[in-house]
Amino acid sequence: MSAPIRILLVDDHPVVRSGIRAMLLDQPDFALVGEAATGEEGVAEAARLRPDVVLMDLQLGAGIHGGEATRRITGAGPRPPHVLVLTTFDSDSDILAAIEAGATGYLLKDAPPEKLHAAIRSAAAGDSTLAPSVASRLLGRMRAPSATLTGRELEVLGLVAEGLSNRQISKRLFLSETTVKTHLVHIYAKLEVDSRTAAVAAATRRGLIRPA
Repeated sequence: MSAPIRILLVDDHPVVRSGIRAMLLDQPDFALVGEAATGEEGVAEAARLRPDVVLMDLQLGAGIHGGEATRRITGAGPRPPHVLVLTTFDSDSDILAAIEAGATGYLLKDAPPEKLHAAIRSAAAGDSTLAPSVASRLLGRMRAPSATLTGRELEVLGLVAEGLSNRQISKRLFLSETTVKTHLVHIYAKLEVDSRTAAVAAATRRGLIRPA
């Protein structure tokens, strides 16, 4: 028999980890080698345990976001683990951030166990697996790229939704205020709105950003 797929689980909710653990333990070709509750712990455990697949939640409470943890894990060493995002969020901003960070797949937590099992095996083989709603969103962006927001525009708009000013956004993203304003002009044009509030409302309705 071939060696089992070594899995690291990163999620900040103990009850969720318990449920996922139960779904993994009955698969003879899986070995859950570790768990982490924060992004920083996930990065450290991935380096220490060298799993084949990391199951990564995006919202991890205090500390670094799951997207940043994914970036650090996939960027470490010549043969880093494959990261399969397992989350409740399917907004464009979450999806793009995870994929741009190097995630191999993106699955929602309401997926049935057999879908999760198949996605883990695909991730271990280096193949991509996307939840149907995620695949549909990405396909829609490819078909109408001029009408969609770029990853950077989504970042800016997400911070606008959090209530940050242009100056605060520029410091957070290491951009000039002029660049932030330019992004907002493009966002307004694409969403056909004329204010920050309207832009946030329109993007939330379309599922581009997560509701505040």
